[in-house]
Amino acid sequence: MAVALQNILRFIFLILLQVFILDNIQFMGYINPMIYVLFILSLPVRFPKWALLILAFIMGLIIDVFSNTAGMHSFALVFAAFLRTPVINIFTSIDEGSNPTPSFHTFGVSAYVKYVVILVLIHHFILFFIESFSFLHLTLLIPKIIISSTVTILLILGLQSFKSK
Repeated sequence: MAVALQNILRFIFLILLQVFILDNIQFMGYINPMIYVLFILSLPVRFPKWALLILAFIMGLIIDVFSNTAGMHSFALVFAAFLRTPVINIFTSIDEGSNPTPSFHTFGVSAYVKYVVILVLIHHFILFFIESFSFLHLTLLIPKIIISSTVTILLILGLQSFKSK
């Protein structure tokens, strides 16, 4: 029950942080941190896939409503949630009976950083590609993906390093 309450509070906190603080940060159109991805990254490894996808959709939909983005966040977050388990399987080997929450401690620093980087890059690529809906402006799209992903990754890793202490 405590884990469920912790996940509910994380869900609410990350939405509020994203909507009221981070969505208002845009530096020259390139830096737009998307910290809400941390919710999907932080759920236990063996969390039911159907529930993961539904929660990703609901969270993305809430962000879409506040951002007026017509499903872009929902699609990007559901896509990242769909690829979460294969990415975990690439970088870690989890014992059959265990159900750890992804972190520096449970995955190891290297595996956790790779896990976060891959899923954040996938999420941001999908989100910003849908936003531009074209490969014509790759010179603008690629830096936006890289810079926003870097800031998001640093925020996530920073928050997780405080959590582990």
